[in-house]
Amino acid sequence: MPMSESFKSRLFPVAKEIAAHYGTPFHIYDEAGIRATGAQLKQAFAGIDGFREYYAVKALPNRRILQLMKEMGFGFDCSSIPELILSRQLGAGLEEIMFTSNNTSHEEFLFAEQDGGCILNLDDISLIDKVPNFPELICFRYNPGPRRTGNVIIGNPVEAKYGVTHEQVVEAYRRARARGAKRFGLHTMVASNELDYTYMVETARMVLEIAELVEKELGIRFEFVNIGGGFGIPYKPEQQPLNISAMAKEITEQFDAFKTRHGYAPRMYMESGRFMTGPHGALVTTAINAKDTYRKYIGVDACMSSLMRPALYGSYHHIDVIGKENQPKTETYDVVGSLCENNDKFAIERELPPIADGDTLVIHDSGAHGHAMGFQYNGRLRPKELLLREDGSVELIRRAETVEDYFATYNFTPDQFRPGRN
Repeated sequence: MPMSESFKSRLFPVAKEIAAHYGTPFHIYDEAGIRATGAQLKQAFAGIDGFREYYAVKALPNRRILQLMKEMGFGFDCSSIPELILSRQLGAGLEEIMFTSNNTSHEEFLFAEQDGGCILNLDDISLIDKVPNFPELICFRYNPGPRRTGNVIIGNPVEAKYGVTHEQVVEAYRRARARGAKRFGLHTMVASNELDYTYMVETARMVLEIAELVEKELGIRFEFVNIGGGFGIPYKPEQQPLNISAMAKEITEQFDAFKTRHGYAPRMYMESGRFMTGPHGALVTTAINAKDTYRKYIGVDACMSSLMRPALYGSYHHIDVIGKENQPKTETYDVVGSLCENNDKFAIERELPPIADGDTLVIHDSGAHGHAMGFQYNGRLRPKELLLREDGSVELIRRAETVEDYFATYNFTPDQFRPGRN
């Protein structure tokens, strides 16, 4: 089911009170749910020595949320300089940051090596010669190409812009070792929001096979393999959750078999973002207009700049109307925002109870790729973020953007350049 029952039981009775205090729209995250999911992951993979989750910072790059991850012993998966800064502000060191970027710039490489460095995960064999100061510990992102099929969201691996090909992978490690690398890891990412656990089991099998291939060719012993993220969550009521226990059991068996064959097994890392925080967030918004034309529309005070997934992917996000959760769903609405874009819709022809101006709507599962994918098109500003603490208190963890923020990057001092003139 979308949004856990425990989150609903804590949020729904106080949602109107929170909305009255802070004003809508806002994203709100459930500390108890996030911590419970983290504990579930650690328990499920406890049979693999050195297991660690590297939270995908891009999913929810809020310092307060990342602090929860650090407290649970997790590392951080970063792909930009600001994400590196966030992680280092929380005290993350070399072994606690995976830096996986695409089309990495010279500036990013230099920044990645600061403050003790990080685990550098290269996306392309051509980047080996572009790393200014090659680290002792190196990792490559592997793209299996036609050897695997992707899923709807991430696409076919053959068409993906990410990763080192199967034909390049041995040569990549050979060149890295020639540049001074002495410690090695292996990474892949071939799914997104996948609910079939067997897909992730096959991913683990694949990276272990590649580790064996490289070890056979080069004598390299891998310290870790990273199976990436992509663990799905059930956005729709009829979907079943990912079977974590079955997945962990089968993956653990693979690592045990690898250890039997080789006398050792690499540590296993993963970089779940959506699975860790997605179901533990909600966008709370107020109905401000009802329009009855060719369809019935409910206009709310949030728009796709607060949650872009429905417009970008056609994604489903469940919606509840506070105080009317158990009323018959007798109306069919498009729930829409105020952007000058016709796809600015949170729901299309959704069956809901009758909605009046002033009603509070809760849009489920905004805890990953929600606020993080916000933007300022049409001058619409990103909303505040709140944390529902385990003790029931509510903490403002990011204020809403203001009009002053919108204008802050304009340059009001003379700065002109005339090309061709010295």
